[in-house]
Amino acid sequence: MLKAVILIGGPQKGTRFRPLSLDIPKPLFPVAGLPLIQHHIEACCSVPNLKEIILLGYFPASKLSQFVTEMTQEYKINIRYLQEYTSLGTAGGLFHFRDQIRSGNPELFFVLNGDVCADFPLTEMLESHRARVQAAQSNEQADGSTRPSPLITILATEATPQQSMNYGCIVEDRETFEVKHYVEKPSTFVSPLINCGVYICSLGIFQTIASIFDKKQEEYYNYGGNEGNNGKESIRFEQDLLMPLAGTGKAFAFPTTNWWSQLKTAGSAIYANRHYLELFRKKRPDRLHPTGRGDANTPRIIGDVHVHPTATVHPTAVLGPNVSIGKGAVVGPGVRIRESILLAGAHVSDHSLVLYSVLGSGSTVGAWARVEGTPCDPNPDKPFAKMENAPLFNSDGRLNPSITILGCSVTVPSEVILLNSIVLPYKELTRSFKNEIIL
Repeated sequence: MLKAVILIGGPQKGTRFRPLSLDIPKPLFPVAGLPLIQHHIEACCSVPNLKEIILLGYFPASKLSQFVTEMTQEYKINIRYLQEYTSLGTAGGLFHFRDQIRSGNPELFFVLNGDVCADFPLTEMLESHRARVQAAQSNEQADGSTRPSPLITILATEATPQQSMNYGCIVEDRETFEVKHYVEKPSTFVSPLINCGVYICSLGIFQTIASIFDKKQEEYYNYGGNEGNNGKESIRFEQDLLMPLAGTGKAFAFPTTNWWSQLKTAGSAIYANRHYLELFRKKRPDRLHPTGRGDANTPRIIGDVHVHPTATVHPTAVLGPNVSIGKGAVVGPGVRIRESILLAGAHVSDHSLVLYSVLGSGSTVGAWARVEGTPCDPNPDKPFAKMENAPLFNSDGRLNPSITILGCSVTVPSEVILLNSIVLPYKELTRSFKNEIIL
């Protein structure tokens, strides 16, 4: 029996995702028509004999109760949300709820960061980890050696040398894939192989975390506890757990060439949306609107487009590629939408243009308006390039060009141009804007 734990953080996290996370928790933000962590849940459900999925974070339970109920009914698997009393770190929550995770004596369990997007190779990771565990056990039986049993396998991918310094870097044995050295966000280049934030763990990992916990308790009480009230229980998965495990023979990497990205900023939502729609084309084509030139009853669709069944799209509209239309959204006559996400209840009026933008729930774009952003995709000329999570402002204090974002219930009047701007919720614009944050 297997389990999976999805780490979803809390309301203090995801600040770079604002204003999109102001009215909806970041883990529930729709990407390709599905809440972000539903993609994780769906990947976990494809693993044979996985019986339970645990969502772990410190959002109020009321924010997730309906989602958990819906997911349980849809996937016919036990899904629970365990709420931390405060932020305990990426491994502290695992240790705090260790009895819940170990109940039923699972063979292994997955751990997935809730803000990563990927074509998750979970079954392949499972087979790789099992093979190493069995090899260690058979060697011990054959010659009595005490070769350590693997505790964790880390999903890894390759990045450019410059970008790798923004992630956890893995130095591996190229033959055995054992993790020899691990550094979180180094100041100089260490390795192009980076941590994807997806793990498979043996139950023995809790003994290692317990020793870290005891050490933190001792430091807290002996040296004054400078980390705050929860400092003695906050354990970071990467720095406190992976770094000491490197070089012990208990941690291994599972390199993948599958698509992988992080959803740290609102701008990365468009990039993630494109790739999840592409995965739908290969695995779930029923979730995509049929492509074609359209007719008197259907709009023209170019490339991968998801349209919610309750949305209304005028047959003279043109959508795609890479467009997601949310629940109850309305797209008027002659509208052109490309590389964009419309959330629930958004309304785009006649003959307007929407490019590289996210329209928040209940937002309205008037007729003959233009809402446009600047794509911030990885450099296609650089192999292994990842999304650049650029800061909002450059060194001159100016807003970096990025996608345009409308918070919830924003109104853009007719015949207005909005370029590379971020509009906070409940604003009613009266004129055109360029490269601005409208507070």
